[in-house]
Amino acid sequence: MAGTLSHIRVLDFSRVFAGPWAAQMLADFGADVVKVEHVKGGDDVRRMGVPHLGTDGEPTGETSSFLAMNRGKRSLALDLSKPEGQEIARRLIADADILIENFKTGTLARFGLDFETVAKLNPRLVYCSITGFGQTGPMKHLPGYDPIFQAMSGLLSMTGIGDGKPGAGPALVGYSISDITAGQYAVSAILAALNQRDAVSGEGQFIDIALLDTQIHAASHMAMNYLSSGTLPRRNGTASQITCPWQVFDCADRPIMIAIGNDAQFARFTEYLGLEGIAEDERFATNLARVRNADTLVPMIAGKLAGKQADACYAELEAIGIPAGPLNTFDDVFRMEQVEARGLLQEMRHETAGRVRYVANPVRFSNADIVNAVPPPRFAQHTDEILTGLGLDESQIAALRDAGIVK
Repeated sequence: MAGTLSHIRVLDFSRVFAGPWAAQMLADFGADVVKVEHVKGGDDVRRMGVPHLGTDGEPTGETSSFLAMNRGKRSLALDLSKPEGQEIARRLIADADILIENFKTGTLARFGLDFETVAKLNPRLVYCSITGFGQTGPMKHLPGYDPIFQAMSGLLSMTGIGDGKPGAGPALVGYSISDITAGQYAVSAILAALNQRDAVSGEGQFIDIALLDTQIHAASHMAMNYLSSGTLPRRNGTASQITCPWQVFDCADRPIMIAIGNDAQFARFTEYLGLEGIAEDERFATNLARVRNADTLVPMIAGKLAGKQADACYAELEAIGIPAGPLNTFDDVFRMEQVEARGLLQEMRHETAGRVRYVANPVRFSNADIVNAVPPPRFAQHTDEILTGLGLDESQIAALRDAGIVK
């Protein structure tokens, strides 16, 4: 079976995380994605992350971050600042369905590659711009990276250890959540725009994605707590601010995460712990009451769990339908039978990196393939192939290379 987007052509002019992540998702769904990189070194993410080690334990020249964001693409190294490079870009755009870019606002307009200009060349083009602050507003010109948006969106105000406790202070989410979130919004918006083009209007459109906007929106259920009550969310460690008990507890050997989602679960949980009568106590009978009285309830639960072994506790809670789980590291994650059964850890061969294990796309279609075993491209690996596809011959490509237009 072919991928769901095997008929779609994508130009990925983006760099680092959010845009490349979105383009990789489209490649996983079968789209033909051309990654357009700067002739001088390519995407910055080729130099970010940790070195990917070969079977001999030595660096292969590839980085973890590039390998994570660029599966399934072809690489073209092109100088967009030169007229000849802009002409090649326009020829590619004329036959594309989607363009993704994350240059600072106004940059591509200087090259004649802004939406208003290229839409005249290809009215069916879906053009997605991903920037830090969007195309409008007083901050539209500013660059930014993930921690900036974690901070500015309010995420850090509710992530970390609460004041007055050991280790108090905000804690950065452990992955580039603002980038990945923006990339996922971009994929959704792109697919919506394609559907409108093909089913309704016949025309493409411009999509404006801002990392600040998408990170705020992704946390909107917490923002709604504030908008509804006037009370600001707080840093609360691993504990939920709206549900209780819903946090990490220490067992005798190691911690366990427990998440009680309703009153019936709470009744079974307290019976399991031997906390008789607690489920009927008006202080704890409902979730709202438990949240209000968490300072009393949580120590009672912690005292009961402190003498239990985590594995036994996890198995016993599973048997009575109480959501719980271990605090895994990645070596634990990839040994889980569930993860193995779902096929999330896959392997591919890369020309320079050798054996590369990777996290496969998690989407499962009943009538289409996920095309996610094509390795990320080497820098400029497909320049000749792509230019030949545009009708250029060897001498023309050589002349462009000699002039520094392509790599």
